[in-house]
Amino acid sequence: MKTSSKREQHRIRQQQQSRRNYLIGGAVAILVLGILGFVLWQAAKPAAGQVVTIPAGYQTHVDIGTTLTYPSNPPAGGLHYAEEFEAGFYDEETIPNRPGAPEGYLVHNLEHGYVIFWYNCSNLDANACSDLKANIKSVMDARNNFKLIAFPWKSIDGPLAMTSWGRIQNFDQFDAGQVKAFIDNNLNRSPEPDAP
Repeated sequence: MKTSSKREQHRIRQQQQSRRNYLIGGAVAILVLGILGFVLWQAAKPAAGQVVTIPAGYQTHVDIGTTLTYPSNPPAGGLHYAEEFEAGFYDEETIPNRPGAPEGYLVHNLEHGYVIFWYNCSNLDANACSDLKANIKSVMDARNNFKLIAFPWKSIDGPLAMTSWGRIQNFDQFDAGQVKAFIDNNLNRSPEPDAP
């Protein structure tokens, strides 16, 4: 009798272990499929904004001070300097004192997967300008300023344009939904997305 009960106990333990293994294996498989699905969804979602064609060979560093031209205003990619700006919000007073054109540095940021807010307060009254800046800062703060820059740019017609590598979107007024969609769809879509 003892032999039978030991065998029975052993069989029950094996069945329990087998069920645990199936549950663990199933949970791991669901997790792997979930991660794979997320990665595929991220890769398949369309980028936002208008396409800006970056000519071949324009993902190149040039010497600081080199005259730069771009296929869009503000730039969405092209030749650039080997240095970049730090993420964050720049006012006219806080623009780093660097030689050369700021776009040469900022396009390097785009190459690394940044999204840039180019804002123009020259046609706005003080309150509207303050509101625009506050709205931009709010979105940036909500995303911990991760690979986001806001930069004053007087040569755009409207109050705001956004760029990522090869993409641009112009705004007649701040639209939080479109701004967030541009970031969600374009952040890190660039030649060097893994660069800091």
